[in-house]
Amino acid sequence: MTDNTRYYDAFSSTYDQGRDRGYHKLIDDQAASIVRRVGQGGTALEVGCGTGLLMQRVARFAAHVRGIDVSPGMLAHARARGLDVCEGSATRLPFPDGELDVVYSFKVLAHIDPPEPALAEMARVTRPGGHVVFDAYNRDSLRFLVKRAFGPRRTSSAFDEAAIETRFDAPEVALRRAQALGTVVDIAGIRILTAHPGILRVPGLGLATERAEWLAMRSPLRRFAGFLVFTVRKDS
Repeated sequence: MTDNTRYYDAFSSTYDQGRDRGYHKLIDDQAASIVRRVGQGGTALEVGCGTGLLMQRVARFAAHVRGIDVSPGMLAHARARGLDVCEGSATRLPFPDGELDVVYSFKVLAHIDPPEPALAEMARVTRPGGHVVFDAYNRDSLRFLVKRAFGPRRTSSAFDEAAIETRFDAPEVALRRAQALGTVVDIAGIRILTAHPGILRVPGLGLATERAEWLAMRSPLRRFAGFLVFTVRKDS
């Protein structure tokens, strides 16, 4: 069992708590909206699906969505949601070449070093003309500054966030990784203006911040997003 597997198995029992509202709901809704632009009516795969919160959203508009994750604990929750998931590694996806219309991954590749083998696998199982969607943790963001200021938070009784590798990239580095896969057709930003997740719980201010985040997703401010999201068309 890898360190990442142990970490996420321990995290799985509490992972969903509070993610049906506020900050976590917002970023999952935004992620799903990005996938929807290229995944409507198609076949999809989520790499690092966790408990299936995002998969559940994608299932509303995709013809079929599958998920893969290293954590049996996380997958147990996804299966309880009735989702089609399996255990496996992002760097060895158990799917044929060119089988899927869209392959996406959020909050996963920042914990895989280097990410290129996983990105190559995502591109391999995507059909020509299909799309790869992935995020990068942005070094030029408020989120990065907050993480540096407050340090790793506890995720379970056994671990805090420092237990796993976490990489923040410069936007230019993340863009080059995207361009290596094909044609970049969209760049969006998630968590641009939210200095701290607690802001979304403040009456009035929370709603205003949420609306501002949606408006800023594809504005020039996306350069400073906590999560830079790239949609890449596989050209061949």
